Amino acid sequence: MGEKLPLKLHKTLECKQGAVRSVSFNGDGNYCLTCGSDKSLKLWNPHRNLLLKTYTAHGYDVLDARASLDNSQLVSCGADKAVMLWDVATGQTLRRFRGHAGKVDCVCFNEDSSVVLSGSIDATVRIWDCRSKKFDPIQILDEAKDAVSSIAVSDFEILTASVDGYVRRYDLRNGRLHTDCIGHPATCINFTKDGQCTLVSSLDNRIRLLDKDSGELLGEYAGHHNGQYRVASCMNNDDSHVVSGSEDGTIYFWDLVEGSMVTTIEKAGKDTVHSLSFHPKEVCLLSASEGMVKLWRSHAYEEDG
Repeated sequence: MGEKLPLKLHKTLECKQGAVRSVSFNGDGNYCLTCGSDKSLKLWNPHRNLLLKTYTAHGYDVLDARASLDNSQLVSCGADKAVMLWDVATGQTLRRFRGHAGKVDCVCFNEDSSVVLSGSIDATVRIWDCRSKKFDPIQILDEAKDAVSSIAVSDFEILTASVDGYVRRYDLRNGRLHTDCIGHPATCINFTKDGQCTLVSSLDNRIRLLDKDSGELLGEYAGHHNGQYRVASCMNNDDSHVVSGSEDGTIYFWDLVEGSMVTTIEKAGKDTVHSLSFHPKEVCLLSASEGMVKLWRSHAYEEDG
């Protein structure tokens, strides 16, 4: 287990941007983005504890951010109701998408980074064309009855989690909407790597693994504390384990198939560990709590050089 799970603290990033609202690896896992309550977005090489660039244009807290497929652009969203498209190299804003009626909690690119999707407390997902000069969204998904808290995208599907207790899957091939009732505010959603299942966190101290097509409950993971805040969950790099933050400052690991908790990292944060990002290929995890981001590696890891 010590080789398969990132249980050893390897680096600590003192982000100096107030409370870190979100942390995420880029597509190849070489860099990460941190979103701050001080209105800043920062790009890091977390493996070297190296700050590469700071991006400032938001008017309030930055709440989420992602990197494009080729790493040339970033997208971020915030409490100022804005969605920003950035040029990585220059630090300039390329586009400022406006239209949400409230804070924007989650944002992502589609698979080829031609489109940005944003989810808001206004209960909508807005889809923006990065390549067009038009300022209006190309589509608005307004089926949610409460805040949209999380979005995941595949090449032909959009997954959303909402505080209304529903998970929605939009199949872009046939224009159909599939809805699964969780029964509690859903706050984080991810596809498994094979695209067959979805992993959903909700505010009843539970994480659920659902069959994507049928909605059948395949697994349930409990033991962590998640009843108040949006707390991230994810799969590890080979989909063998479920990982979650917690309101008690601990990181929890479960066996995906067995559903059993296998280990924890105690005191991973002083307060709630609310954001996580697993490296796409390596046994490596980023976690955010208060003003810090921590990078975790396996006990077997040895740094080159």
